[in-house]
Amino acid sequence: MNKTSRKTARVPFWLRWLVPVLLVVTWLAIAGIGGPTFGRLDEVSSNDQASFLPAGAEATAAQEWQAKFRDSKEIPAVIVIESDSAFTPAQLGEAAALKGKLEALQVGSAVIGPIPSADAKAVQFVVPIAASGEVKTAVKELREEVKASAPEGMETFVTGPAGLTADLVSAFAGIDGILLLVALGAVFLILLVVYRSLLLPIAVLFTSVFALCAAILLVFGMAKLGWIQLNGQSQGILSILVIGAATDYALLYVARFREALTHTTNRTAAALTAWKASWEPILASGATVIIALLCLLFSDLNSNKALGPVAAAGILCSLFAALTLLPAMMALLGRSVFWPFRPKLLPETEREPELVTGLEGQKGLWRATGSLVSRRPRTVWAASVLLLLVASAGVLQLKANGVPQTDVILAASNAVDGQEALARHFDAGSGSPAVIVTDEAKALEVLDKIKATAGVGDAYLLADGGAPIITGAPAAPGAPTAPAVRDGKVLINATLNFAADSNNAESVVVSLRQDLKKINGGALVGGVTATALDTNTTAQRDLFTIIPVVLAVILVILMLLLRSVLAPVLLVASVVLSYGAAMGVSAFVFNNIFGFPGADATVPLFGFVFLVALGVDYNIFLMSRVREESLKHGARAGILRGLGVTGGVITSAGVVLAATFAALSVIPIMFLVQLAFIVAFGVLLDTVLVRSLLVPALAYDIGPRLWWPSKLGRPETDAAARAVPAAQDAETADAAVG
Repeated sequence: MNKTSRKTARVPFWLRWLVPVLLVVTWLAIAGIGGPTFGRLDEVSSNDQASFLPAGAEATAAQEWQAKFRDSKEIPAVIVIESDSAFTPAQLGEAAALKGKLEALQVGSAVIGPIPSADAKAVQFVVPIAASGEVKTAVKELREEVKASAPEGMETFVTGPAGLTADLVSAFAGIDGILLLVALGAVFLILLVVYRSLLLPIAVLFTSVFALCAAILLVFGMAKLGWIQLNGQSQGILSILVIGAATDYALLYVARFREALTHTTNRTAAALTAWKASWEPILASGATVIIALLCLLFSDLNSNKALGPVAAAGILCSLFAALTLLPAMMALLGRSVFWPFRPKLLPETEREPELVTGLEGQKGLWRATGSLVSRRPRTVWAASVLLLLVASAGVLQLKANGVPQTDVILAASNAVDGQEALARHFDAGSGSPAVIVTDEAKALEVLDKIKATAGVGDAYLLADGGAPIITGAPAAPGAPTAPAVRDGKVLINATLNFAADSNNAESVVVSLRQDLKKINGGALVGGVTATALDTNTTAQRDLFTIIPVVLAVILVILMLLLRSVLAPVLLVASVVLSYGAAMGVSAFVFNNIFGFPGADATVPLFGFVFLVALGVDYNIFLMSRVREESLKHGARAGILRGLGVTGGVITSAGVVLAATFAALSVIPIMFLVQLAFIVAFGVLLDTVLVRSLLVPALAYDIGPRLWWPSKLGRPETDAAARAVPAAQDAETADAAVG
């Protein structure tokens, strides 16, 4: 079929109208069901510590034993009432009367306290809150009651695990609305500037939003069935990832659709042509990201395992939306989607230009970039590598060994302030003791060793109901004298001299574990501090487990897509180098500009998974087109042609993805703010430097051998090598053509 007949060929009614309309209606139905489900995610979402525990760690095993000693699952809230001066007897009486009011709220079991501080300037209560209830609501009730009933002029705080959990939930509250509005608004403005069309950004945003609705429906169903564990962290990343990925895939399709419209007047034919040209790179890109995310299932951290399938489900829905809904809308709207700058039909002589250098038909920035790459390829890629290596050196300053829980929340927090007040007047670990599980026969020996350990303020055996057993002194009338025993095990609480989420407290836990195992090999040390320690240790170990798996998966997919060995190896190396540079710059920014005390231990792993998986997206977009052009025009001309025709869409996609991830910073959680910067900066670095200069220059310098061992990698089959003498450089050839 010649080009003229292709222009005027009629498309069957069912393909021209019926299929596109059915696809749009189907997605409208999905959005109609999935949209309202967004507000129900809280039903299947949990932000308590259990959702982040390392699956096989000692702290997790200790928590399982703790559950055997409790009749109900409760989270302790620690109430602190602080005065500038010592409490008077009347004020102590008012504080004591508060106990009855707290118990009347019925948020959990019996309230412990008031416990006066040694300096008499503070009292504390420990209020167990039923984990089966709404912790945020219970903490709010406690804060209101304490503020209203405390002696006049005193500061009141509700802190401890329950208070911190409630404030963490409040910090995640913006995920349902603010985060989504900021991300969508940023995407809309960028697309409006890039395409100067009102209808096209709306169509792309519809694709992203409908993909998110489908993802929410899928994730809600999996969480409801108990297949996955959803938390605020994974929920926020899901929204951003779906919007960013769906927009990226949509932009690749739109670029092909616009190009197809310059070859035909038939909108359906153009939509089909664009689909045939883009489905393979979009599918390969989506599959790469999905498999990379599912590699998180190899993690021993429950939070990582939860994110893997949640994010993978989001990418799957983005993939289907970009390959079904968007083509259907384009087939229905045709050229009008680009109004007022509709693409014009090109004369037949300009549709497939004969290439000598690969720069023919290109204008502006991408012609200049291609010219630079072709004139000085070795200089360009060597300078790019050197710059990335220098930036990567900063990674040595990254303090990704975890941060205190009180530093995780970046917004004002009553619980964080309460922890500081607690440390001023009590043993800093009050309310969050270390919990030791040991054999009944070794209990007293273990207890003595715990009390003798540096950094431990107090320790005691626990009776049934959680009451402490005071040893070494006559028991008070009615006080318990026998510890609770379950399957030959007893519990010991140890209050540390340091804040439960501090590095010093973690050091005490390490010492306890080493010393106690010499007495009782089966002894377990758990609690808040031990959980934080095990989480950080496991996260750092996951780096060495998951990163090789992700790289191997990506390498195999690239080899299958590009039918080459050398090109995928070089592309993966470029992505890893780009990741190192992004982490190095991020470390400098976190330490010297933002003033963060450190970084969550999972930040390097999440940064790697997102940057490498998403960075490969742009590799796939670029190199799949380069291979297509190389088959027609030869290796070097194909590289410049591929760079020129994909440069704009890859840059636009990179800016959109960076903007969507940057939107995560509106949630005042340190982990999300750090991840937002790492991914946003890394994507821009990857788009501007790696994909625009490093990869094209390196590929141009290597020439046809880049495609080894495929037939395209043989110099004698390279069309450009036959067209241009090897001794003639690209600049001379370009001048000859011009």
